[in-house]
Amino acid sequence: MRMTEESQSESRPFEADVARLLQLMVHSVYSEKSVFLRELIANAADACERLRYEAIAAPALLSDDPKPRITLLLDVDKRQLTVEDNGIGMSREEMVEALGTIARSGTKAFLDRLEMGKNDEDTALIGRFGVGFYSAFMVAERVEVMSRRAGTEVAHLWSSDGKGTFAVSAVAVADAPRRGTRVVLHLLEDAKSYTERSTVERLVQAQSGHVPVPIAIVDKPGAQASEITDGAALWAKPKAAITAADYNDFYRSIAGQFDEPSLTIHFHAEGRQDYTTLMFVPGTRPFDLFDPDRKGRIKLYVKRVFITDDADILPRYLRFVRGLVDSADLPLNVSREKIQESPLLVAIKKGATSRVLGEFERLADKEPETYAKIWELFGVVLKEGIYEDFERRDALLGLARFKTTAADSWRSLKDYAAALKPNQSAIYYLAGDDIERLKLSPHLEGFRARGVAVLLLSDPVDTFWVMSAGSFDGKPLKSVTQGAADLALIPLVDAREAPEPELQDSVKKFLVFVQNTLGDAVAQVRASDRLTDSAVCLVAPDQGPDRALEKLLAGAGRLNSASKPILEVNPRHQLVVALAALGEDERALKEDAAHLLLDEARVLEGDRPADARAFSERLARVLGKCAGRGASENRGS
Repeated sequence: MRMTEESQSESRPFEADVARLLQLMVHSVYSEKSVFLRELIANAADACERLRYEAIAAPALLSDDPKPRITLLLDVDKRQLTVEDNGIGMSREEMVEALGTIARSGTKAFLDRLEMGKNDEDTALIGRFGVGFYSAFMVAERVEVMSRRAGTEVAHLWSSDGKGTFAVSAVAVADAPRRGTRVVLHLLEDAKSYTERSTVERLVQAQSGHVPVPIAIVDKPGAQASEITDGAALWAKPKAAITAADYNDFYRSIAGQFDEPSLTIHFHAEGRQDYTTLMFVPGTRPFDLFDPDRKGRIKLYVKRVFITDDADILPRYLRFVRGLVDSADLPLNVSREKIQESPLLVAIKKGATSRVLGEFERLADKEPETYAKIWELFGVVLKEGIYEDFERRDALLGLARFKTTAADSWRSLKDYAAALKPNQSAIYYLAGDDIERLKLSPHLEGFRARGVAVLLLSDPVDTFWVMSAGSFDGKPLKSVTQGAADLALIPLVDAREAPEPELQDSVKKFLVFVQNTLGDAVAQVRASDRLTDSAVCLVAPDQGPDRALEKLLAGAGRLNSASKPILEVNPRHQLVVALAALGEDERALKEDAAHLLLDEARVLEGDRPADARAFSERLARVLGKCAGRGASENRGS
């Protein structure tokens, strides 16, 4: 670092993640380099919006220049493109923080994805983690940022070639904007087309046509500025005057994505509260969807003045929705912190949430294929609301879609309830971490034999919401890995497969033998009516968590002691019947078999034997006895 009191010039290295990002940018990770212009214009618009907000409390900040604007200056001879705004500007400290570090969470995952070469959605990546400014280095060999914060008499210059360091120095106020920020791009040779008016104007119209700040262009030094967008707020226009292309352009501007929205929600609420909402459901998953803080991305405006993008307008389980709310009633002369406590904002939050869920219900009813795509992308997040939002639990259960053992297509709980089998009194589900493994679970055998569909739940959130949901349409949700299956009253699909009414006495005695042999390793050993093909399975007791939730809690260190499982044995399985027929002289073999049956049940769940060495020794003894018996029979023949 170099610094002198006379020049106040300082050279600093970029934060590690920024250096990684710049390396990727310089080497052209993105195929669509023109994204940089949209990002710089979006930053300029944000600066103008923030000035409007601060000027509410301090009107002097606007001085004699109250109208916000963004100006693009082109210089073909110098191969320069300049993006200038008269917004809030930056102090020296803000420059270092904003242009030298990345604070948004999820950046590491973003960078890892790029470095692995997964850039099939490359144009949609920039902007999702607040890194849009650095896209300028895809087209520039050097970037200079000169800024003067509103209300101050000092200005500073930030500059970098994107190769590891940046410099910050004080500059003469006469050389700086009167207020705001000027970004000068010294373009690469292959990027000089960005000094051509036709190219720049086309990009602005396509990418930033609905930014709520007027944009003007100066096509050569000394020329007059001409306005190319009027900065009219799209959300304030009548819906009939807005085209699908207009909505898409605005969505890309406000959401920081290049896909097309799956759903657009635009409405004006009047009555007790007067506000306008324009929201979008993305067509692809944002990369910050699973950030631990689960923050939403809805901007709050009051009378078209930007207030904050941290107002939590929608609940966390709707954090994938992008857009804004503009209120005509909220006060402008209060802090951002205080406005969060406003009863008016509480009412707006409730109304906006209800409207979004109402649109989902309409889409699910009228356009089920479109809704299925939304559920495919965001269902895992929506299900968080089932256990977080008690007030809307029924509505969210109605919106939920599931894969089942009956079909690979998505089904609603309403569809499931309409297809219940005679004497079926519950909605059955099986939770785990892999849907293909779930399909192979022995717990499903008795249900398949009776044509009873089972919900296959493979998302981590599933093990939580099913515990809090309780029931749907009067039918309880019941795990097939917990308690008794209660399948005896449901008729088999093929009556010829009906089991014998009574168990053999030898099998009954064998089950008691297994119970005594396993001792405290299991809570109980009992005959199963849920197994048809497999010999054994493990189930959880009637009370407490089911097997999937217990494993999840134990893995997270949130379970002090796991409950003892119940070992269910298929009393008609060929192996079980054969073991039950062994005499007292084969007691040691039966003891080994009892432990191996328990380990088999664990393996079928995707677990390991409790004691790998003991498992191996028992298996070797059993195989040895079988091999010896087979050799003896061969000699006898």
